[in-house]
Amino acid sequence: MRLALAAVLAALCALPAALPARAQEIALTFDDLPAHSALPKGETRVGVARAILKALRKAEAPAFGFVNGVQTEREPGSDRVLTLWRAAGHPLGNHTWSHLRLTADSADAFEADVLENEPLLEARMGQADWRWFRYPYLAEGETPAVRDRARAFLKGRGYRIASVTLDFADWAYNEPYARCRDKGDEAAIAALEARYLASAVESLERTRALSQRLYGRDIPYVLLMHLGAFDARMAPRLLALYRSKGVRFVNLADAEADPFYRSDVEITPTSEPLTLEAEARRRGIAPAPAPPIADLAALCR
Repeated sequence: MRLALAAVLAALCALPAALPARAQEIALTFDDLPAHSALPKGETRVGVARAILKALRKAEAPAFGFVNGVQTEREPGSDRVLTLWRAAGHPLGNHTWSHLRLTADSADAFEADVLENEPLLEARMGQADWRWFRYPYLAEGETPAVRDRARAFLKGRGYRIASVTLDFADWAYNEPYARCRDKGDEAAIAALEARYLASAVESLERTRALSQRLYGRDIPYVLLMHLGAFDARMAPRLLALYRSKGVRFVNLADAEADPFYRSDVEITPTSEPLTLEAEARRRGIAPAPAPPIADLAALCR
């Protein structure tokens, strides 16, 4: 952990000179509402939501939440998170009922899972726009046939796809954090905090560099986050960090109005999921790899 963190921080020291400081638009999206990952002892789903919503309010940042309705049954009382989210003025979208991964074998069940989630969204959103869809695991099927079928189904239901163009694997920190909190390992938590922020900066700089290389500009980025306990702990510092980098927070619809996202907004056939990395590979460019996260799974075991 210490060696990996040192390497990340050393690399970050060289990054600010690589790209000029300028305002950059990011749309914040949070998956797995109302309950994501493990909780440390003594924390609650409502507490996690309140902390993240407070940070969003302070940063004047709009956010979009994607719901797995099954969690309201698995964790009774967690539906209050959705009430708080809506009361704060943030919209909700469809992440399937049970966070079902789309595969050739699950295509029928996937469509049923999307439909099962809709009554909850209709009840929570009323006349507001909720027909945005985020694939669980960002998995769009292993074959073009599976992908095309799902896209046709979603388009027929009036959805737009909530693409992801910025991601630093925030989800991977929530379970280690819960274990470290329960063990009282403050040194490990401090290391997690530093690595989380360093990864966020590295991801932003790496993604901006790729966008500049591909298009000669920054597209508005859509950031994937999760409603987890460590995300709640880090949200004030993370949003302040982005602000210090010149980021301006925008809503999802405004970000995806950029031409880059047209194939997902209009849901037209594509050969593979829409990402900057996919476009780079199509042009014969090897994208820079993201830092490894596998070692996080062993922390505080």
